[in-house]
Amino acid sequence: MQTGSTAFGSLALAALTGKAQAAAERAQAGVGSPSIARAKRVIFLFMNGGPSQHDMLDYKPELVKRSGQPGRAKNKPLIGPRWKFGQHGEGGQWFSELLPGLATHADRMCTIRSMQTDSSAHPLAIPLLHTGSFQFTRPSMGSWILYGLGTENNDLPGYITINPTRTFGGPGNYGSAFLPSSFQATRIGFEGKPMHDVGINNITSGVSELAARRQVELTQALNRSLLERGQAVRSVEGAMDALELSVRMEAIVPQLMDLSGETAEIMAMYGVDGDKTDNFGRQCLLARRFAEAGVRFIELTHPGWDHHSNLPSLADKCKQIDQPITALLADLNQRGLLDDTLVFWTGEFGRQPDTQILDGKAADGRDHNAKGYCAWLAGGGIRCGLAYGQTDELGYEAVENKVHLYDLHATILHQLGLDHTKLTYRYSGRDFRLTDVHGKVVHDVIT
Repeated sequence: MQTGSTAFGSLALAALTGKAQAAAERAQAGVGSPSIARAKRVIFLFMNGGPSQHDMLDYKPELVKRSGQPGRAKNKPLIGPRWKFGQHGEGGQWFSELLPGLATHADRMCTIRSMQTDSSAHPLAIPLLHTGSFQFTRPSMGSWILYGLGTENNDLPGYITINPTRTFGGPGNYGSAFLPSSFQATRIGFEGKPMHDVGINNITSGVSELAARRQVELTQALNRSLLERGQAVRSVEGAMDALELSVRMEAIVPQLMDLSGETAEIMAMYGVDGDKTDNFGRQCLLARRFAEAGVRFIELTHPGWDHHSNLPSLADKCKQIDQPITALLADLNQRGLLDDTLVFWTGEFGRQPDTQILDGKAADGRDHNAKGYCAWLAGGGIRCGLAYGQTDELGYEAVENKVHLYDLHATILHQLGLDHTKLTYRYSGRDFRLTDVHGKVVHDVIT
């Protein structure tokens, strides 16, 4: 037992850091003031693959008019939206008929129609969205936020990712890189795996409560002996914090993930019916439960938005998310959580307005577009009922009020009371930050 515990303690030393030291570093950095924060937590809805804004959120009458005519590139005719659009809410935001539920929240949302990012390739754009870099391993957005604000609930992880992608960045998309490992995400499930039976791995020790407690006490005693000798102080403090958290999580997390206490009305609202086809509904309901319990950053992933062909299948993708997201926004609002919870939805990029060419032939789909696409935000001090920015008349690229991905990151941090230029971490002789040397807060989209 002593040998095993010593090995476990050594692993923990290499992986984790202390909350006290991290708090001191944050204070020294002067990252911002919680008193000016409009949001306390974030729910990130990631649509993996790049959803088609032309068929969902960015209505272009000229694209409808010129559908089938030549586009900018040779042999790539334009494709108008396959579904009808309508205006909703007092602000008259455009939604296609694929999103009837979400359209009812038009006056709670701000749709940014002028998003831009630096790559139209999945392996680069996905890490860039999550970490601000596609060239190097960098801390994820959730890790930066947890580092800057700390946790709201000492008995829970501060950062949870549900069903993350296995590819195109993999664990790096929710990792802490050179930040202390205590700021990386706790993963639940993997993309493509049914949510019905997933949980947090290794949440239970497999031994009796008394034996588990004694194992922790022994490991903590070894850690304290290292502290007394002045060895690896920060890592030892982190290991001790993490071990205590694991004990508390063992009792609380399974309760949070148990949906049996939810009413039949809530389950039906999210579309959770007890089978294995309600994956995203379960994710959204868990997100509300985690947010309510004090988890700082929650990411949900929905795959399959890479429509190079078979564009009509977009209808099924939208059906899978429309009801759960509609329920999530309504549920947060009725519980008084939406005001201080920032919800944002995006893919790694959008789609082109013209025809995809595969094997030299026109396909029924759209290629990637990093120069102009859509994201939307709700809650957390975001201006309601606003459509911000414009792409050109056909939707090839942003032309008005351009919002780069770094600007989106800066704005999210700002709403949490964090200054993106001051939220830094000293590593290898340089101060790093989520937005690198870029980014500006988009004040027009916040109240």
